[in-house]
Amino acid sequence: MAVCKSTIVIPNYNGIKYIEACLESIYSGTEKDIEIIVVDNASSDGSLELIKEKFPKVHLIENSENTGFCRAVNQGILASKTPYVILLNNDTRAGLSFVHELEKAMDGNTRLFSASARMMSLYDKDIIDDAGDFYCALGWAFARGKGKSINSPNSKYNNDCNIFAACAGAAIYRRELFDDDNVGLFDENHFAYFEDIDIGYRARLHGYENRYVANAIVYHAGSAASGSRYNAFKTKLASRNSVYLAYKNMPLLQIVLNSPFLLAGFLVKTVFFIKKGFGKEYIGGLADGIKLCASESGRRHKQHFEIKSFSRYVKIQMMLWRNMLLLGR
Repeated sequence: MAVCKSTIVIPNYNGIKYIEACLESIYSGTEKDIEIIVVDNASSDGSLELIKEKFPKVHLIENSENTGFCRAVNQGILASKTPYVILLNNDTRAGLSFVHELEKAMDGNTRLFSASARMMSLYDKDIIDDAGDFYCALGWAFARGKGKSINSPNSKYNNDCNIFAACAGAAIYRRELFDDDNVGLFDENHFAYFEDIDIGYRARLHGYENRYVANAIVYHAGSAASGSRYNAFKTKLASRNSVYLAYKNMPLLQIVLNSPFLLAGFLVKTVFFIKKGFGKEYIGGLADGIKLCASESGRRHKQHFEIKSFSRYVKIQMMLWRNMLLLGR
């Protein structure tokens, strides 16, 4: 029997509509003896009971309350024993060789911290949902290729490439780096949203890379299922975390350097969300972000500048400027 290289961690909160198909897709893949941990955040829709009944091999962690995405996946990571950890949303269906392709990418490059799968729309399997994540000097994080057709002539999304960070909805991570004080676990101050950009950013600060793997395919329901790409909760939390993300990963000089771009980015987003009817929530989130940065917990998680890593800061800054040109591509 082949040694299991990866543990798949799936956070679940009221996922009755998707969790069965998600787990079946994993077990029908090329890696039959995969280890799966489902961390349930106090679901009340019967999904927990369904998992217990139909998937007895799944290791269940049952929380008494909704702890948020970050704490849930951290629980799963800490319970894992394999060299790699794969994070997977509960509203996904994994392609046949999904696990194998991600593991192959990690085996081939020891400097990779993470590798992101090609996420396709569950309801239109020719449309990309996420082909790796980028972050730019405007303070915006965005999914590469979102809404694009994979069948476009000479589509670049059919090829592997380096990305800023992996989307934690379907990505593999090098387990040992979660125990490293420099990288560590997901920052639970985020609760949800931008936590994957943050940890990918941190890994880059310490010399690691993140990559997109085109042949690792996952189909994702996402906002197409809820019918709500924008809502008050998400808008306020994402707004808060966008401030925190810049503060905690950029040294003061870099924040000053990027301040014209960051202010412009926040202003454009404010106008956008006012038009969407969520202006109050977005502005309130910015204020909450400033409070979080000033808090003891926020200050404790700030990445300390190291002069020996100066070349990495320069490289990342070049990415932040370049990635502004990639918006919408």
